[in-house]
This record gives sequence, structure tokens and C-alpha cells, in this order.
Amino acid sequence: MGSKTKITVECTIKSSLDKVWKYWTTPEQIMLWNHASDDWHCPKATNNLKIGERFNYTMAAKDGSFSFDFEGTYTEVIENKSIKYVLDDEREVSVDFIAIGDLVEIVETFEAETQNPIELQQFGWQAILTNFKKLVEENN
Repeated sequence: MGSKTKITVECTIKSSLDKVWKYWTTPEQIMLWNHASDDWHCPKATNNLKIGERFNYTMAAKDGSFSFDFEGTYTEVIENKSIKYVLDDEREVSVDFIAIGDLVEIVETFEAETQNPIELQQFGWQAILTNFKKLVEENN
């Protein structure tokens, strides 16, 4: 991963590993949780969860003022265990899923980009992870 600054966010979810994996990887579910604040949403998601294949999540302000595509290529996929990918700007990301009894811990580490402060990036990725946790636990 070179010398880029790495940021880690994590959460623990009360759910089964199979359900957590499904909600993390299914486009219909991704669109429900993949936003950092209530004034944003994810109106489109595609995901081909195989090594060498791609994903694309459209992130958009609900008022239509701004949108961007968050996309990359998978470098590792181990079902119910870990996902690694490279974003189109060449930053590397890893996501680990750790089952602990009836809980699942998600540990997500990503290389920081240089346009926004580290704290803002960590806050945004943590907020998305918190949305994910909330969705999964509300649908248990």
C-alpha cells in the first residue's frame, strides 16, 4: 500500500455473518446505506464481486447539486471474510468481516486521498459504516 496515510473505521453489528455479507455486497442493499449524511443518497449501484471485476456506486446530493461515482476493481474476495479493492485513483481499501458469536465486526482500512482533511475522510467513512450497521440491525 505504499506510504499513503491509512485510515481505519470499524463497527460491531448484532447479526449473522451471512446477512452482513449480503447487505454489504448486494446493489439493492448498498443503495440503502451508502451515504454519509441524510442529505445524500446512493441512487445507483453495480457490483460484480469477483477478483478483477468492478463496482460502481453513484453518490449524490439529494438536492441534485452534486454527484460522483465511487468505483474500483476487486483484488481479493473471500466470501464472508474479506474484500480488497483498488479505487480508480489507485488507493487501496480492505474490509474484514470477523464473526464473534452473534456479532460481526467490520474493520475497513483505506488509503487517504489528499484533497480533504484526514478527520473529514474518517468521519465520512465512519458515518457510512454506521448507516450500514443501523440498516442491518433494523432488519434482523
